[in-house]
Amino acid sequence: MFRNRLLATVLAIALTFFASITPAWALGGPQLPLNEPAPNFTLPTNTGDGDISLSDYRGQWIVLYFYPKDFTPGCTLEARRFQQDLPKYQAKNTQILGVSVDDVDSHQEFCDAEGLKFPLLADITGAVSKTYGSLLSGMSLRHTYLIDPNGILRERFLGVRPAIHSTEILTRLEQLNEEV
Repeated sequence: MFRNRLLATVLAIALTFFASITPAWALGGPQLPLNEPAPNFTLPTNTGDGDISLSDYRGQWIVLYFYPKDFTPGCTLEARRFQQDLPKYQAKNTQILGVSVDDVDSHQEFCDAEGLKFPLLADITGAVSKTYGSLLSGMSLRHTYLIDPNGILRERFLGVRPAIHSTEILTRLEQLNEEV
């Protein structure tokens, strides 16, 4: 168990490092075009409310963030920052959705341990991560996509730095809201 977590942690750190070298280079595959409809999907969630679809959040901004693994240092830091800033997102009519290939039980344990109040979605086959160009070697990469209230993909963040990412997202949301 310890060895698997250590390996996952090392892999997550390596993926973050390589993605940060050239942020425009998407390790996980081709990126979706901006200003086009974001692909809809339906995935199970830790909330116990059944499956969640992207289309369930029409009328709200969506922060769709992909991350490698529950309980790893970078993923924990990123999730904590989103949780810390959750009232700011709610004030901007924005829903946070986290996605990884971990299962629902892992997501539930992670949310309970970290006090997360936003849904984590279980992409156990990696199909959604792949669609969004965020899958490498069976693991979701640390990529984030901003989707507007009409379901249009407005921004992407590759090579994310977990410690400051939530602040970056909030700043960009403010800019996008001013443009509309």
